[in-house]
Amino acid sequence: MGSTILLTGAAGYIGSHTAVALAQAGYDLAIVDNCSNSSPIAVERCRELTGADIPFYQADVADKAALMEIFHQVKPAAVMHFSGYKAVGESVAQPLKYYRNNLDTTLSLLECMVQEGVGAFIFSSSATVYGANATVPYRESDPVGGCTNPYGWTKLMIEQIAQDTAAANPNMSVVLLRYFNPVGAHESGRIGENPAGIPNNLMPYITQVAVGKLDHLNIFGNDYDTPDGTGVRDYIHVVDLAQGHVAALKYAIEHTGAEVFNLGTGRGVSVLELVNAFQTVNGVSVPYEFAPRRAGDLASVWADPAKAREILGWTAEKTVEDMVADSWRWQKNNPDGYV
Repeated sequence: MGSTILLTGAAGYIGSHTAVALAQAGYDLAIVDNCSNSSPIAVERCRELTGADIPFYQADVADKAALMEIFHQVKPAAVMHFSGYKAVGESVAQPLKYYRNNLDTTLSLLECMVQEGVGAFIFSSSATVYGANATVPYRESDPVGGCTNPYGWTKLMIEQIAQDTAAANPNMSVVLLRYFNPVGAHESGRIGENPAGIPNNLMPYITQVAVGKLDHLNIFGNDYDTPDGTGVRDYIHVVDLAQGHVAALKYAIEHTGAEVFNLGTGRGVSVLELVNAFQTVNGVSVPYEFAPRRAGDLASVWADPAKAREILGWTAEKTVEDMVADSWRWQKNNPDGYV
């Protein structure tokens, strides 16, 4: 086994920012991604930003034979798993697509890891695993389940699969990172969120309205029991999130068993707050209209990040102003994404 960290799905948004953070922290990396929902240009930009010669394998992580061949070449010391479909609405409309892809990629990956004796596994989970019944702030000890969409269920199922695998393999270390709402982009403006088609997430929708690609922003619901009636979320800068993975990797290499961490700021920000901050910081207008609530949306979601601070030594540092400024820089510099 070598010292390389294998990243699946790292041509995507969070994986590419984590690749930059890991390379800058001195780790050797290899990336595998089929680019079904991402661009190989992101990997080129990661190399450019870090000066690192990062090997890139364009393959489907669900294809176990192809993945095993990559394992034999890379001999990874640890694996970070970012591969997965992530659009909540699409998961409701096409549940089988989500269960097939998100579970198959994970099963192939864990089978290769066990077969090759690779111990450390870090997984991109989500606050959606807490379901509709949890109360804010969400703590890792809170009950999970009652997910409101198939996307959330795939994350919860994978958490269970990974925990069971760690229990059966005493040398394994599984770290499950429950993301809250990643936004922002690398401060260089060279990598960022690059959704295909109409964005599913708030920030890229705001930036595409600001750049003139979309006419206006729909804010779903202005009658929630929140300070301004719009939904409240824990927005975390993607660069802070990437640093959380660096801290999680150090922990995973030194420990065995399974551990869960929230990655959030611990502060809720409303949709209107975010829109207004974007307009103020960037001096750009974002026309918006209120629309009915979306089914399954919760009024307020934010993390208690104390466990990650205490055990990983990690804290989110970037402000809402950083988030909106970096998001706009990426969109302005790359109006059509990676082309």
